[in-house]
Amino acid sequence: MNLNQVTLPVNDMVAAVEFYLTLGFIQIVDTPHYARFACPEGASTFSLSLSQEHHQHGAVIYFEHEALDDWVETLLTKNIEFEQLPTNESYLWREAVLYDPSGNKIKLYWAGENRLNPPWRITRRAK
Repeated sequence: MNLNQVTLPVNDMVAAVEFYLTLGFIQIVDTPHYARFACPEGASTFSLSLSQEHHQHGAVIYFEHEALDDWVETLLTKNIEFEQLPTNESYLWREAVLYDPSGNKIKLYWAGENRLNPPWRITRRAK
């Protein structure tokens, strides 16, 4: 099993597409109501879906990059605003926090080995 993608609701497709292109993602689908992006590394994708409805944002999307601090510095020069600059968190991840133009919470992070193997990892088999 593999996660295919996550789709985020947006209320301004043009602004959202520009935001994610500025972050460095590669657009692979472009319609007035739907856009899809590939991550520059790996095989992950995510998409945007135009929504006229009011939506509450509960999900947080995480994008991993080993050179997190350099990435954030580059984005700051492109006028990307951050709520939190890279910070070492108690759960052993280094994270920066920002929001896309539609209010979706984004975390840029680096966790290294702790992403899949934190000191408190448990082992359970699927049922």
